[in-house]
Amino acid sequence: MPNKKKPQVTAAAKPAAAAAQARRRELLDTAAEVFAEQGYNATTVRKIADHAGMLAGSLYYHFDSKESMLEEILSSFLDELWSGYDAVLEAELGPRETLEALVTESFREIDRHRAAVAIYQKENRQLVAQERFAFLADSQRKFEKAWLSTLERGVVAGVFRSDLDVRLTYRFVRDTVWVAASWYRPGGQHTPEEIARQYLSMVLDGIAVRT
Repeated sequence: MPNKKKPQVTAAAKPAAAAAQARRRELLDTAAEVFAEQGYNATTVRKIADHAGMLAGSLYYHFDSKESMLEEILSSFLDELWSGYDAVLEAELGPRETLEALVTESFREIDRHRAAVAIYQKENRQLVAQERFAFLADSQRKFEKAWLSTLERGVVAGVFRSDLDVRLTYRFVRDTVWVAASWYRPGGQHTPEEIARQYLSMVLDGIAVRT
């Protein structure tokens, strides 16, 4: 019985595939900006197509619905977030160093996925009720566990105050970090790392002059 030959990818097909992938990424970036600005419910496929400079029918060549676009936007953001977070958690740093690294990685993700973060903040409660977006709730539980365990480890080690309310602290840090997506613009005056350093200085050391 003759062996079946695998289809060959021609040299001409590779640039075409790369161009198609790049175009898909551009469309997702456009959709993310529209979702973030106008809200998921108010955004139609036609609005996304208009911003992308194409007909709505042409957008369906790449995506079957706005739901599939949003799912890919959020899952891509969270996959990259957890790639960075897992690297921090697996490094077995001290609790303060872990906290600093998680905050820094968070600001880097805002820099890379500002629109996706804004969408997540605005739409999370509505979306987690849908089976298609169940991965959001899974990520949230994992996120909370990572931060709470870091804070608790710091209290036990005597690095953070013994009277620290770790859950309240977690909520404060979570909300004050991610709200930056509402004002941060990539390529601005400050890098994500510089913003993280300033933020950590305020949280860990305060803003009053020590006497």
